[in-house]
Order: sequence, then C-alpha cells, then structure tokens
Amino acid sequence: MFRPMRRFKQQLSKERCSEILGTEKRGVLSVIGDGGYPYAVPMNFVYDNGNLYFHSAVTGHKVDAVKNDNKASFCVMTGGELSDDGWSYFVESVIVFGRVTVVEDEAIRTEKLRKLGNKYFPDEQKTEEELAKNAGRALVLELAAEHLSGKRVHED
Repeated sequence: MFRPMRRFKQQLSKERCSEILGTEKRGVLSVIGDGGYPYAVPMNFVYDNGNLYFHSAVTGHKVDAVKNDNKASFCVMTGGELSDDGWSYFVESVIVFGRVTVVEDEAIRTEKLRKLGNKYFPDEQKTEEELAKNAGRALVLELAAEHLSGKRVHED
C-alpha cells in the first residue's frame, strides 16, 4: 500500500527515524479536512512505543477532520547540518503514515499528557501544575504508525 522510496540511497534507517522522532520538537500533522482539502497543522508531539501523541482542544477543524476520516501523515524535519561549502545544508526528514484516534483511557491519556509536558516544560513541577490546571480540557490524539520512512537530502 505504501510506496517504496524512489531515492533509496538517501533513505534513513528505522533506528535513525526513531531517533529523529524522539528528539525533534515539532512537526506537521496532515489530515483530510473540509471538502476533501488537505489540512496541515504544526504540532508539538511525543514519540512513545512507536506511535505519536498530540494534545488538542476538544473541538476544532483538526478534531472534526479526524472524526470524519482518521487517515493522517505527520512530517518532521531536522534543523539541518551545514555542509562543507558553508551555505547549503543536509536535512533529514521523517514521514509517518497511520490512523489517528482519540485516547479514551484516562490513565493512558494522563500518562501521555505527562510525557508531552515533560518534553516541553522546563521541569516536572511545571508539568504537574499544568496538568492540574488544564488536563481536564485536553484531548490526546494517538497516531498509530502503519508506515514510516525517512531520508537525508542535500538542500542546495
């Protein structure tokens, strides 16, 4: 169902893809939006046990799109590494394909919110403060990875 990478010499290993997903801070979630148009939204995320997790408001374009058709892709890019020529970059990217669902189990939802908080807030105390204030108003979305691929390109 998923195409093989055409430029296979640039393909990243699964281990490198996992490393990028584990360390990068932001990516773009793409879903099928209103009228069949793509809807792509920048998202903070956490990569855990092979899947991606996002926090979300309870309502909105993204949530409506996911409820209508849960197929999605998520793209992450590294900041790049300056090449020896001093002006062009080597950039790595990972694309994950899968289906998005709402995490319904309260214990899992809280665990993922905590992992998200610990990734972005300065310390665990701030995470706990934010959870106490806002956890009840947050949805957690899971993108269950069905396929992922990554590549390294020389952008010039």
